[in-house]
Amino acid sequence: MVYNSRGRHVLRSIYRGYLDIAREYDREMIVLAPTWRTNPERVARAGLGDVVAVNRDCVDFVLSVRDDYDDFGRKILIGGLMACKNDAYRPNEALTEEQAAEFHMAQAEALSSTQVDFILVSTLPARSEAVGIARALARTGVPFVLSYIVRADGSLLDGSPLNETIDIIDASVSPAPVFHMLNCVHPSVCERGVAAATEARARIKGLQANTSLKTPEELEGSDTLDEAAPDLFADAMIRVHEGTNINILGGCCGTDERHIRAIAERLG
Repeated sequence: MVYNSRGRHVLRSIYRGYLDIAREYDREMIVLAPTWRTNPERVARAGLGDVVAVNRDCVDFVLSVRDDYDDFGRKILIGGLMACKNDAYRPNEALTEEQAAEFHMAQAEALSSTQVDFILVSTLPARSEAVGIARALARTGVPFVLSYIVRADGSLLDGSPLNETIDIIDASVSPAPVFHMLNCVHPSVCERGVAAATEARARIKGLQANTSLKTPEELEGSDTLDEAAPDLFADAMIRVHEGTNINILGGCCGTDERHIRAIAERLG
């Protein structure tokens, strides 16, 4: 969509829909480039060729959106977005640490050569791939954040305890992630998952939440969007904010501008 005028118009409208809320409520906001799947395999499959150029063009696009906001642009942070290689709801497809470090290095280097403020890897279902991606990102010298899918018992989808995963990554890569996040789970799942993370709770600073209470297994392959009313979602997000160290509040599946506005209204 970045490479055609209609696509750029649609994307700009979506980004502005969220950023206008941030400006209205005078809130700092993170904007992520549309690079979640711009790894070498997917770029080649799409016939786009150069992974460095594609990541750069996507980042340049969101930078141009930020430019529309003049002075308020200083409150907008641009993140380069990455993801696991395969299906995020299927941890058995996750790469090993070594495979992940090698596979994700090209995109990590591509994003590090742009003007992003940081890199965010989201929707991580397994420890092995998370550790490998962290190794690749640490080599770039660009600040980075890792975001996981968790269950209510405080484990990743592959069964690895979240607290152990965070401890292992923080201790094994230098520099360590700036902080850690959760995404693609309901706020109530996040609450319980963070509570079970014990010592690592202080390192979890953000949540991009789903509106659905269904498990990843129930959502996998669903042909319908399971969404909740913005007010219910925002109330749940505020409970997370008040009961944890989580200060970055955003949406994942099932959310749109209405849900983000509802959060902003409650924060005042």
